[in-house]
Amino acid sequence: MPPSVTNTIGEVQTLLTIAGFDPSSGAGVTADLMVFAAHGLFGTSCITALTVQSTLGVRAVYPVEGEVLAESLACLDDDLPPAGIKIGMLGSSAAVAAVCDYLERLRSRGSTIPVVLDPVLRSSSGRELLEPAGVNLMRRKLLPLVDWVTPNHAELGGLTGNSDLASQNQVVRAAEALQRELALLGGRPIHILATGGDQIPPNDLLVTAAGEQHWIAGEHIETRSTHGTGCALSSALLSRLVLGDDTATAAQNAKNYVAEALRSAVPIGQGRGPMNHLWPIRSA
Repeated sequence: MPPSVTNTIGEVQTLLTIAGFDPSSGAGVTADLMVFAAHGLFGTSCITALTVQSTLGVRAVYPVEGEVLAESLACLDDDLPPAGIKIGMLGSSAAVAAVCDYLERLRSRGSTIPVVLDPVLRSSSGRELLEPAGVNLMRRKLLPLVDWVTPNHAELGGLTGNSDLASQNQVVRAAEALQRELALLGGRPIHILATGGDQIPPNDLLVTAAGEQHWIAGEHIETRSTHGTGCALSSALLSRLVLGDDTATAAQNAKNYVAEALRSAVPIGQGRGPMNHLWPIRSA
């Protein structure tokens, strides 16, 4: 079933995406905004980096200065305070630091809005999108400020220093290790949704902040329109949380959303094209 899109204009809530700009609109802020719209939510965006890319891959990345990010976040927060925040590709240590400063200010004001981090470390074509110093800052300072993190297996390995996550047991142990590391850093327990869309079978692991573990079964969908699956999943997850889903239901509905976006996609471009982010609207 399509996600709820019954909000009236007077009830629409605002979500913020902090991510890179993909000119081919398969991923990044443009994809996030489409996902928000498909859920009946209004989206604002803070662009962390300009990329030169298409469905064939990423050619270049030009990070936005940290000062510009800080100004943009403050400006948006003054006028359009978000009901939830999705963080995607950051692109530089300066961007990680600017986002941390912003979240620290929100938390110091007592804000409890959900914050979902999609820790984009490499592009699907293999290009590094965050330098090691930025990854370290993400682990030490940003992760303790968010409520959810949605790494794929490679990203979970990058965050835990374990490059070999070949089995479900190894994924579970890596997620548990990340929880322990956060506890040692003094951070709040967070929900971990380790995505397995590129695995066989494509099952996701949810480890809640309370330590509960749930495997969410997936199905293989034969398509080359797979660009931006991680962006869409994290944005759909945030949308479902803001719309009122509980932890497990939000994760399941986000996975269902991505599955239908893959299933209903029409091939675009010469490479890995975009999913059908707007399928709930188009089928309503």
